[in-house]
Amino acid sequence: MSQKAPLNDTIITVVSRMIDDAGKTREPSHSDLEYRISRIGLSNVDPKTQGQSLGKAKRIRSILSWAFDNDHAKGEELVFALFSLISGCGGFRQDSPNYIGDDVIQDAIKAFRKEHFILTSDGELSPEVLDSLSGRDLTAALRNYSARAQRAVEDAALLIGTGKDLLEATAAHILNERYGSYPETVNFPTLLGQAFVALDLKTPQSPVQNDESYNCRLERALYECACAINTMRNKEGTGHGRPWLTTVSKDKAKRATQLMGIIAEFLLDKLEEK
Repeated sequence: MSQKAPLNDTIITVVSRMIDDAGKTREPSHSDLEYRISRIGLSNVDPKTQGQSLGKAKRIRSILSWAFDNDHAKGEELVFALFSLISGCGGFRQDSPNYIGDDVIQDAIKAFRKEHFILTSDGELSPEVLDSLSGRDLTAALRNYSARAQRAVEDAALLIGTGKDLLEATAAHILNERYGSYPETVNFPTLLGQAFVALDLKTPQSPVQNDESYNCRLERALYECACAINTMRNKEGTGHGRPWLTTVSKDKAKRATQLMGIIAEFLLDKLEEK
């Protein structure tokens, strides 16, 4: 799986500023950018390939804006690739002729912090380790991952640095918030079932009442869906960062990732209602 970084309007602006060399030429060059753009598969929306002559900032802004609306995954790949490229050119080193500037770096740090990514002053970009978070901070981080999962960003399904997938991490967080701890050795259906009970949600083990709301049927279905998705997870890992069994097609993996995001968001909403 390709490495990715968050993509939103603020990050598009920040990354464009990092590339901008108006008034003072610096690397990366247009050809350097073209190589990364082509490798990721975004040449078809590159203004340069369409005969337009734009500066680096407008060129990157145009491509990332298109990706934001049409192919989020490739846009996130490009954001990460651009950071690696800028760092490799000395963009984060003050004594380099390619230094992008203190203000730009600080704005980028703030923009990525809101997406629960850590950008260091020397250009290292990585997801925030969720095991170090708790309470509202962890709720916000899980919401970020659930939103990315709903956009079918596959690496959002397997949370980096936790050893858990999105639904498992969400269930554990709910139990921590409600009871101060969670059972670390139980299987996923049991963990999720306890989280459902903690939120007063129905599972298939809850007796059906004659006068119960249609919401109860939906809650049971979401529980069953989450368990089915967990069965599809590759717990041993493929060696390529893909969180699904090799027998799961890309299309099914995409749908499963989106469903994980929907269910996680549903549970987090219920947690905040409590």
